[in-house]
Amino acid sequence: MEGNGRRITAILLLFVAGMSSCTAELHYCSDKSDAESCSALRIASDLKSTVRLNDGVLMPLYGLGLYLADPGPLAEQTVVFALKNGYKLLDTAQIYGNEADVGNGIPKSGIDRKEVFIVSKVYTSNHGYAQTVASVNASLEKLKTSYVDLFLIHSPYGGLNVETYQALLDLKAKGVIKSVGVSNFEIQHLEGLKKAGLPTPSVNQIELHPFQRRDRLVHYCKEHDIAIMGYSPLARALKFDDPDIIDLAKKYKKTVAQVMLRWSVEKRYITIPKSTQEKRILENADVFNFSFTPEDMKLLDNLDQFTCGWDTSGYVWDG
Repeated sequence: MEGNGRRITAILLLFVAGMSSCTAELHYCSDKSDAESCSALRIASDLKSTVRLNDGVLMPLYGLGLYLADPGPLAEQTVVFALKNGYKLLDTAQIYGNEADVGNGIPKSGIDRKEVFIVSKVYTSNHGYAQTVASVNASLEKLKTSYVDLFLIHSPYGGLNVETYQALLDLKAKGVIKSVGVSNFEIQHLEGLKKAGLPTPSVNQIELHPFQRRDRLVHYCKEHDIAIMGYSPLARALKFDDPDIIDLAKKYKKTVAQVMLRWSVEKRYITIPKSTQEKRILENADVFNFSFTPEDMKLLDNLDQFTCGWDTSGYVWDG
């Protein structure tokens, strides 16, 4: 009995060690996933936690959104501060006008470029094969880098999505893009890429927060091994007065923003809260030291829905 007890203790210790080692890297599971991959589906533990995309690229789970970060010194200083305080993921776009500030901020932060995951997006006016290639090259110049970790089609609006996607894939083959994905794509748009015979996007970036849960689209993405990246996780502060969120903030001794962000973390979404205020950047990263009860998650999963982002649900796929 004593020997059996020692063996059981050893097995339990190995199990616990395995559980803790899984927190650094997340995997999405579909019906086709093997048991080993599904067993690695864990809640992120810090800013270093990653998800392995369907093309093998490791992407940070949590980062800084740069939408509406005014181009110039403010955006650059925001990048420097975030990187110095542990952020590894920076989400920008051609239309944001601050790619150059990201390019200036990274070396000024003292963080090695290889330690920073840069996301940018092809805007609708740059759709088409030649236009996409030219716009990506312009983005590389502004970002002062030889490669971008993830390039997304910003929206299916603008058409020529097949050409645009193929251009990104060809640039990936040349090594100037590490991973290719989409943003604001609904199921019909993802199906359009599939029917065109194109590889599955690595990421779909969509509006996600407790008031916009997108259950059907999220399910589709998980089933097709597309990593889910949520923008506007704070619903642009339009729901900070919601009584249920306020009550949860009091219960967990956190801010309303932290409650909303924690929901995204527990959903295992790649999450990119935006702010140019240093206090808020630090506050937004302080969401890994608490978790919701099942009852509180159920409450959050049943809040009324509204959209504050880009609604492309009515856009008919035309290739």
